[in-house]
Amino acid sequence: MATSSIFLSNPFLHLPKPTTTTRRLSSPSPSPSPFSSSWRTNGLAKPFRVEIPPNNRRKLPLLLVGVVGKTREEAEAVVGEDSAEFDLSKQKISSWLYFTVILAVVLYALNLLWIDNSTGFGKSFIDTVSGLSDSHEIVMFALTLIFAIVHSGLASFRDQGERLIGERAFRVLFAGISLPLAVSTVVYFINHRYDGVQLWQLQSFPGLHQFVWLSNFVSFFFLYPSTFNLLEVAAVDKPKMHLWETGIMRITRHPQMVGQVMWCLAHTLWIGNSVAVAASLGLIGHHLFGAWNGDRRLGIRYGEAFEAVKNRTSIIPFAAIVDGRQKLPKDYYKEFVRLPYLSITVLTLGAYFAHPLMQAAGFRLHW
Repeated sequence: MATSSIFLSNPFLHLPKPTTTTRRLSSPSPSPSPFSSSWRTNGLAKPFRVEIPPNNRRKLPLLLVGVVGKTREEAEAVVGEDSAEFDLSKQKISSWLYFTVILAVVLYALNLLWIDNSTGFGKSFIDTVSGLSDSHEIVMFALTLIFAIVHSGLASFRDQGERLIGERAFRVLFAGISLPLAVSTVVYFINHRYDGVQLWQLQSFPGLHQFVWLSNFVSFFFLYPSTFNLLEVAAVDKPKMHLWETGIMRITRHPQMVGQVMWCLAHTLWIGNSVAVAASLGLIGHHLFGAWNGDRRLGIRYGEAFEAVKNRTSIIPFAAIVDGRQKLPKDYYKEFVRLPYLSITVLTLGAYFAHPLMQAAGFRLHW
């Protein structure tokens, strides 16, 4: 029978079963309870959070995710966090004002210190890497490899870095190094995407443009859910390593990798030359390593909770659903009817129509 109660999904913590009335337990515990919950009120219940001592956080789930209207078995099955959740009532105007200011400062600094050829180091960096070879394919692959090593390397040392300088400071360091390298790689690809050896030419093939457009559009819905936590991305809120489980994570445990593969295959199919192949090989290789590294890091951080999530999800899209390890809720679509995905829809459409502007901006840099 469906119930509106939210149940704890931690197999190591056993809670007393709620009664059918609103009365309290007859024998309260003499010591403070390690968790708080709400009993049934007018047929509904509020969620409760489990506070786990720091020394146990690597072994136990961090929190439960309750889903109103699910059976007890369905509610207990979820040990991770709710992906793409956005509660407007919990937002603070001051936090978003801070975010706006930080974004403006970051963009100004990025332009001054990296993008602007008269003041920044971006062109010098591109010229240095370009000096490795006259081949655009090798330079493209080298730029991707440099970004991958820095990005995944810093991610691998996140735990140590956060203990050393704190979560916010490490996020600033991480973004401050990764963002310029990402911009350089993207701009070089835009400027040299048609400079390679033409391997095939299918742009006149009927329906190919529509297929490529749709593939690119869908690929952005496979963004990793942490991307939506803009306040954590900008270090307004303290950054966290999340264990996501709902939404896109039910389809694949590594949506960012899947989305990147879709994007690369679509662009390579459309462009059809050796530079596109080199860029795609670098990006796909980086994300395949990121999938392995991400599982490794989550396993260290969350232990048995991650193993539970891993056992009922898959890297290959839909594989866990097909073999029965993942059972989609009847109202699964509601996990996508959320503000972050509406924003992704608008931004993806905007990026498509802004392609000419992006290409013109990249060309003016002469990278």
